[in-house]
Amino acid sequence: MLLQLAAIGIGLIVLFALGIVGLILVFYLLSIYNSLIALKNNIDKSWSNIDVLLVQRNAELTKLVDAVKGYMKHEKTLLTDITKLRASVANANGPAAKAAASDLLSGMLGKLFAVAENYPQLRASENFHQLQGRVSELENAIADRREFYNDSVNTYNIRIQQIPDTFIAGMMKLTSRELFKSAPGTAEDVKLKFE
Repeated sequence: MLLQLAAIGIGLIVLFALGIVGLILVFYLLSIYNSLIALKNNIDKSWSNIDVLLVQRNAELTKLVDAVKGYMKHEKTLLTDITKLRASVANANGPAAKAAASDLLSGMLGKLFAVAENYPQLRASENFHQLQGRVSELENAIADRREFYNDSVNTYNIRIQQIPDTFIAGMMKLTSRELFKSAPGTAEDVKLKFE
């Protein structure tokens, strides 16, 4: 009888210990799940921030192109290219396409600002200086947001590939996200021709 009570007591202790271990495991898995959801939503938020800045830059570029049209009558090709690239940024889908279009547009803006140096009346225009400053501010803000986005994506991609997170990520059907990378060739210097 005493032996039976001792066996029952040990069985209850083992059962209680297994229950606690089970609860700890459940809470651990829930914390992994919640942190993966937080990372995923952080990426979505940071991408939205980039998208907002790209829209703002496109709006400012419309004003900038309008401001320089009267002065730069001989640079219609450059202005047309900027307008086309502006539309391609707005219509691009996904980080890779947006990054490529955005980088090409940034290069073209550098070319526009360099060519503007040949137009003293344009350089003297207060409106042009304000728009140029605003576009430059937006370019810097986009660069900052890209860095934050890429940090978030990198952390997320690492987490969904690490054990034990990869098992939870697999059950959640989470896949790697792409980084916001520069398009090939956009790091080269812009070659300017003055005619």
